Amino acid sequence: MAYGPPPSPGQGQQPGWQQQAPWQQPGNLWQQQPQQPQQPQQQPGGSWQQPPQQPQPQQPQPQQGRGTAQMPGHFGPVSDDEKTWSLMAYVGQFLVGVIAPAVVLVGKGGGSPFVRRHAAQGLNMGLAAVAVWFVFGLLSLVMEALIWVPLLFTAAVMFFLVYAGRAANRGEFRRVPAAVAWPLLKK
Repeated sequence: MAYGPPPSPGQGQQPGWQQQAPWQQPGNLWQQQPQQPQQPQQQPGGSWQQPPQQPQPQQPQPQQGRGTAQMPGHFGPVSDDEKTWSLMAYVGQFLVGVIAPAVVLVGKGGGSPFVRRHAAQGLNMGLAAVAVWFVFGLLSLVMEALIWVPLLFTAAVMFFLVYAGRAANRGEFRRVPAAVAWPLLKK
């Protein structure tokens, strides 16, 4: 690999980014002379020229001031055990309802803020679904058309269970809208 400044365009060549690829240049490629590799330039004093330093991309800085979570969804390194317990707070609701996130919150929620946050959000979703089914189940006895409200709410909850569960499995946190996960428990 040759170090040094990039070659300057010669006569008849286009500068930098406008240079054509070999297959786009006019003429037959087989008849062209092969190019010799560029030799590194030597500076006075015998030391070789160092390659120019490339600027490093800037990392986004966390915003200061709003709440305790400076970067939403960032918990640092998350173990596989934490990912599994967080995922169970969502997936378990398909089997045992609101009991699954409650068990995760009581069992593993105290040790890890990542697990606690997912378990609290899952429990909020489960409690909201139970409340909607209870209230609109009773109201549907008076007006039968209201039975669609808990059915549609359950469909939305199932969608967001999968949405948040996939994020938990990747070691991330995705906030579910407050209309689906009522903020009953603090995270």
